[in-house]
Amino acid sequence: MGTLINSRYELDDLPIGRGGMGEVWLGHDTKLDRPVAVKFIRFPDGEPDKDYIRRFVRESRITARLEHPGVPAVYDVGSHEGRPYLVMQRIQGISVADLVAEQGALPIGWAAGIAAQVCAVLTAAHHASLVHRDLKPSNLMLQPDGAVKVLDFGLAAAPTLSDFSKITATGLPPGTPPYMAPEQIQTNISGPATDLYALGCTLHEMLTGERLFTGSTSYDVWSKQVAHEPLPVRGVRDDVPAALEELLLHLLRKKPEDRPQSAHVVYDRLLPFVTELGPIPGVLHAPSTVSPTRMYGSMLGRVFTAAPATSPAGPLVPPPSTAAPAPPQRQPDVKSGAGRSDLRRARAEASRLVSSSRYGQAAEVLAAAVAPAVTALGRTDKDVVRVRLELADALFEEGDYRRAAPAYEELAVDVARDAGPHADIALHCRLRAATCRALFGETSEALRQLESLVRDQTDAFGPDDPRTLELRRQIGLLQLGAGQRKAAEQTLTRLLADLTRLNSATHPSSREIADLLSGLRRPDSR
Repeated sequence: MGTLINSRYELDDLPIGRGGMGEVWLGHDTKLDRPVAVKFIRFPDGEPDKDYIRRFVRESRITARLEHPGVPAVYDVGSHEGRPYLVMQRIQGISVADLVAEQGALPIGWAAGIAAQVCAVLTAAHHASLVHRDLKPSNLMLQPDGAVKVLDFGLAAAPTLSDFSKITATGLPPGTPPYMAPEQIQTNISGPATDLYALGCTLHEMLTGERLFTGSTSYDVWSKQVAHEPLPVRGVRDDVPAALEELLLHLLRKKPEDRPQSAHVVYDRLLPFVTELGPIPGVLHAPSTVSPTRMYGSMLGRVFTAAPATSPAGPLVPPPSTAAPAPPQRQPDVKSGAGRSDLRRARAEASRLVSSSRYGQAAEVLAAAVAPAVTALGRTDKDVVRVRLELADALFEEGDYRRAAPAYEELAVDVARDAGPHADIALHCRLRAATCRALFGETSEALRQLESLVRDQTDAFGPDDPRTLELRRQIGLLQLGAGQRKAAEQTLTRLLADLTRLNSATHPSSREIADLLSGLRRPDSR
């Protein structure tokens, strides 16, 4: 008998894999009598980190809500001996890494078909504000019926804006070097475009049987990811269609904003090449084997086939709001204090849910209370402002950045109009809104908001205030992550001069910026 965790999950004697993000064990759920995979997470710096655990739990819950056939089901999340873990559906099949290792370059139809299935998963994930951050062939499992599962969502907790320059205690950015985008290597920034770059690296490997960039050390590979242009794949394999090569090179652009607009766009461009999906001996079931999954997918493929559509997948419709609609309520009697009593009850209930990290439910409770409170008390009443902020914060902690961003932006405008642009809540909301935009990939808009914010913070607190200096650092990092190297160098050079003047050249904050600039100015990084 192996280790028993949470008095429920019995693990096999040895893990089946170890990597930069942790280790994977096969096990058995003794309560429901089913096989499971248990994945223990490694802390970025090797030491327990409560904030990291909190964000890991948040991302795990987002993953559990994806409910996509290409994502393994999440059964449970917990902590054992201080180490967070996920309990997930055990997947049968072969990883794309093993498939390429065994068979070399894949048929064009299968390479495109696997990539297209990954795009379907990424479309769902990115609309839920979830970025994979470690997409690679070993995280793609081809099942015997031809379906692809994308593994290890939720294993890398989403960074906050202040985390973007952090690297591990070993000095190495987290991730797998052969599949890391330039912005991920340079600043630890990960957005939807980061996943698309990793998909490009994976597609190249499926088409050629070789990794995009190799080197004797991780640093060699990172340098090539940042500075070297990929060779056209048709120089290695001449049967690759020119349009597929063009798409591949588009995915591998160095600047995030130069890559395709979305995973859905890439899906559309891949579909014409998904042809001749014949048997793969020893990997797929024989065509005569009945596959309920293929039966189900074949039927869905007939939906709307007679109607015009932008693609066989149909037009992309944003998912409905996760917040429950506010139930009909009586008009609060402001004079009797009923309106404020309703708010107090909602806030108390939401606080109870937040204390258990149930941010989504807390957001539902607060969202139901906000509309009638605004009607009764006004948008800038102090109690209404407080509950609106708590709603935005709950959405943020839930990882629902697409709903949190406008909630913060609207609140910032209202507070600034009532209390002035330098009010603490207005400035806080503007920073959080920009953070949301950065986290779901709208880097240009995030930069625009931060540059406006730093001007106002300079007016309010002065140019040497730590809050102003930190904001300038974040702007430089975002510029670097967006591929705006010259702008980043200018921003960080000016910041370094001020930090050296205020502290010293050897102060940790000065040394961090100096190291970033040193990397920017190396000949092999251009």
